[in-house]
Amino acid sequence: GKNDNQIVFHKAMVISYNEKHEQPNWVAHIVPPDVKEAGVGRSNDFREDPLVKTGSACEQDYFLKHLKADSTYEYDGFGFDRGHLAPSADFRWCEKALSESYFYSNMSPQRPDFNRGIWAKLENYVREYVIENNEKVYVVTGGILKDNLPVVERSVNKVTIPEEYFKVLLDIDGDEKAGIGFIIPNEASEYPVISYAVSIDEVEKRTGIDFFPALPDSLENRLEASFDIKHWQTEKRKVNVPPIHRTKLPKNAYNTVQARSHYDSTIKVCGTVVGVHKSRKGHVYLNIDRTFPEQLFSVNIWKDNLVNFSYNPAEYLLNKKICVKGFVQKKYGRPSTSVDSEKQITFYDDEMKKKRK
Repeated sequence: GKNDNQIVFHKAMVISYNEKHEQPNWVAHIVPPDVKEAGVGRSNDFREDPLVKTGSACEQDYFLKHLKADSTYEYDGFGFDRGHLAPSADFRWCEKALSESYFYSNMSPQRPDFNRGIWAKLENYVREYVIENNEKVYVVTGGILKDNLPVVERSVNKVTIPEEYFKVLLDIDGDEKAGIGFIIPNEASEYPVISYAVSIDEVEKRTGIDFFPALPDSLENRLEASFDIKHWQTEKRKVNVPPIHRTKLPKNAYNTVQARSHYDSTIKVCGTVVGVHKSRKGHVYLNIDRTFPEQLFSVNIWKDNLVNFSYNPAEYLLNKKICVKGFVQKKYGRPSTSVDSEKQITFYDDEMKKKRK
């Protein structure tokens, strides 16, 4: 019930603590442009939060440690990371705030490959935005808590394991005011952060939380109803697009992330040409969905094969949504294919028309 929830104020974060789930409903903090200043050194001082009246989660919710005869510890972990909701790196500008981010009241049991993978990327994404735009961002983060979620069985407080996490961002500093949300499953993911973008309204619907009630209604409604992914991408990534969702692919086709599971086979891969590079030798390289050097999938057309195109692929294909059929190989750790003639390239919309027939 509502009485389970306590609002806790720390120096640089506010926590709505949920005793039943032994973790926050949400943690709110601000990422200021100061985040780019030199850090104050790493804190690693995980500890219970003295301000949580009912007692916060604690070390024994995440692992046990036994003192051995040689006075070193042996650790027995329960398989989850102590996942920061407000990330410690966001508090580099202040020693006390950094230290307080290690309270167990700011933790949730996250799968290690989630916490160290896609979740860390989202946290980096926020800092990059703040630094590039030199504007502070209001951030609210939490697990999506509901009944009947699994718990960490061996944890002393039976801490709930969220299936998904949310993060909501608001920038009302500059002329262009903007809001966006993210919902990401608590598991490893190969997809880019932008694949998980949603409106703040969507996060409110999923969590039952009203995020920015202090905003004037008209502004709140506008910023929460929709989002512009381009606004939130740094300059060098503005052209990137989310890979096509697997439910929206043509028959027998894969998106640029799925392509990674199909090395050394001939498949059809669909996505948007976001970058084109013509080498000094005249070869053409297309980057699909994401630009160099973080490309998800690339297509090479060797100079000698350009004669097999009725159009100039370097110019004509930019910003087009295409499907490429080819033998997928690993190149610089990413999937890539070569195209010998225009017959290997079809257009996504044409492919989808075939699917509907």
